[in-house]
Amino acid sequence: MKTPCGIGNARRGLRLKKARRQGRLIFFIDESGLSERPTRVLTWALKGHTPVIQFHFRWTHISAIAGLSRTACMFRLHEGSNKKEQVVEFLKALRAHLKQPLLIIWDGLKAHRSKFVRECLDSIEGDIQIAFLPPYAPDLNATPLRGRKVAIL
Repeated sequence: MKTPCGIGNARRGLRLKKARRQGRLIFFIDESGLSERPTRVLTWALKGHTPVIQFHFRWTHISAIAGLSRTACMFRLHEGSNKKEQVVEFLKALRAHLKQPLLIIWDGLKAHRSKFVRECLDSIEGDIQIAFLPPYAPDLNATPLRGRKVAIL
């Protein structure tokens, strides 16, 4: 897997080198949703009768936010979808647990770019710096790859 430095963007490479010099832990963060909803429903009925699906259809939705570095993997689950408040909660929990400056690398989700998240990061006094992945770069984001490995096991 290529590192973000290898995509030809010199500025991004300089940011990672600076983070290493400052002793920052580089953390990839991504979100995912989980649902009880069946992906495929099979049913049967006698010939000439309409099949009736026997399922309650009141499924719940759980979202996960996960962070991955070379030495740590952390995640948090939420009911419903991940919003800016859950993103800020997760960042604060990472900061409190790891007790060292962080460089967060994540995708361009709207919640990541929100004013609420920016204000929170400004109040933390530089302990957390942010770097965004290019608009479409699945090969650069390490977190979904980790999820696929877990699902296979």
